[in-house]
Amino acid sequence: MTDAAALDLYGALTEPATLTIRRLLPAPIERVWAYLTDDSLRRRWLAAGVMEPRVGAPFEFVWRNDELTTPSGARPEGYSEEHRMQGRITACDPPRRLAFEWPGAGHVAFELEGNGQRTLLTVIHSRLPDRKTTLGVSAGWHAHLDLLAVRIAGGEARPFWDEMVRLRTDYERQLPA
Repeated sequence: MTDAAALDLYGALTEPATLTIRRLLPAPIERVWAYLTDDSLRRRWLAAGVMEPRVGAPFEFVWRNDELTTPSGARPEGYSEEHRMQGRITACDPPRRLAFEWPGAGHVAFELEGNGQRTLLTVIHSRLPDRKTTLGVSAGWHAHLDLLAVRIAGGEARPFWDEMVRLRTDYERQLPA
């Protein structure tokens, strides 16, 4: 397993339309898997929505980012209080791999590698349709994964929207146009 010091906290374009971002999380693989698949845990760091972890299963995620942290920070222009997205699971190998298709927004794969009380989580978001989506996805995954790490560790989170805005600016500078 990769050491925490070797991880680049920022995601990178590993192909022109593919973002890869990794986090070393302080929890066993089964606990991280639960944070991906259990609605009551996932809604605390990403989005609500019941998901049946089996290939072919449809699901709907409901983002309410204003509710993720207190305070939430200033919601940027162009974002609403709630966002819904439907998907379909394309791979499920508990607790090592979960992948799904988001029509119009690409394909997402979560790969987990456990080592005792730590888990390396790799998110691969491929088939990104354009730069605007790539920037939003990059900042979004980064902010949500940071929040996941805080939730798992039981720490205090920074205002979600403030982090999202800061990260979008960072990604605009570092990702190729």
